[in-house]
Amino acid sequence: MEEERSFSDICGGRLALQRRYYSPSCREFCLSCPRLSLRSLTAVTCTVWLAAYGLFTLCENSMILSAAIFITLLGLLGYLHFVKIDQETLLIIDSLGIQMTSSYASGKESTTFIEMGKVKDVVINEAIYMQKVIYYLCILLKDPVEPHGISQVVPVFQSSKPRLDCLIEVYRSCQEILAHQKTTSTSP
Repeated sequence: MEEERSFSDICGGRLALQRRYYSPSCREFCLSCPRLSLRSLTAVTCTVWLAAYGLFTLCENSMILSAAIFITLLGLLGYLHFVKIDQETLLIIDSLGIQMTSSYASGKESTTFIEMGKVKDVVINEAIYMQKVIYYLCILLKDPVEPHGISQVVPVFQSSKPRLDCLIEVYRSCQEILAHQKTTSTSP
C-alpha cells in the first residue's frame, strides 16, 4: 500500500512524503524536496556572467570571461553532485535494521545502514536553528559498553528538514515497528 501527502519544511517549502507499507514489520518513507528551479539557476548564472563581462570591459582581458564560465560550470556540477539532495528515504525492517538513503540531483546516492540490534530507539528531538526551535527525527544507538546508555545520535532527513507534523507520522510508524520487533524478539 502506498500513500502520498504534502508537507512543508522549516522554511515553508513544499515536501512530499510517500509512505509504503510492505508488511506490518517493514515500511518505507520517501521525502522528496522540490527540484532545482530553472529560474534561480538562470539568475545566478546571469549575475556571475554579467559581473565577469563588466570586469572584462574594464580590464579587456578575455581570461576573466573564460574563468567565469569555467567557475560557474564547476560550481553547478559540484552543487548538483555534493549538495542538492532531491529525495531522502528511510526504510525500516524490524528483523534487519534501518536504511537511510539520500539521492542527489546528479543521480548519486548515499546509503547508511544501521543493524536493528544497535538501535535503542527512534525519537523526535528539538534544536535551536537560526533563532527558532526546530524538530528532527533521530535514531538513538545503544552503547556497547553500558546497556542503558546511548553511544550515538543519528539524525534522519537532515537535508529536507520537515516540520513536526511530518515527523510525527514517521515517528509513529517507526514506533509501531520497534514495538513489533520487541514483542517478536522476546517471545519464545
